Amino acid sequence: MRYWLFKSEPDVWSWDMQVARGAAGEEWSGVRNYQARNMMRAMQVGDRGFFYHSNIGKEIVGIVEVIVPAHPDSTADDPKWECVDIRALMPLPRPVTLAECKTDPRLAGMALVTNSRLSVQPVSADEWAVICALGGLSPEAGFAA
Repeated sequence: MRYWLFKSEPDVWSWDMQVARGAAGEEWSGVRNYQARNMMRAMQVGDRGFFYHSNIGKEIVGIVEVIVPAHPDSTADDPKWECVDIRALMPLPRPVTLAECKTDPRLAGMALVTNSRLSVQPVSADEWAVICALGGLSPEAGFAA
């Protein structure tokens, strides 16, 4: 299993909207960046991700799971754009802010800290464990590395 971070502006697509989609999930559509698209192409069903509110809040608020591998993005006219489908698994008991990530030396190399503009980002197993702990999740919850 690999780990990822999905960024969305909460006034466009929020955690609550993602949760409302239930088990059916939702396409992570509209990504028009080759690097982010290629990361989605590398994702596999069952991979986990953090759901991050950008611009407003700037915090990791929940955990999602990839439920459909990369496929053509239904919002694109060009077939080169692909996306995955994700579903909400659970909220973090305590959101983890970008400011916290930037001040924690264990997260100094995290893409969220070093390349905050990328809408889909890889997360290492160590980073995943740190964020889960900061967010109030224990390893026995099954979400930490």
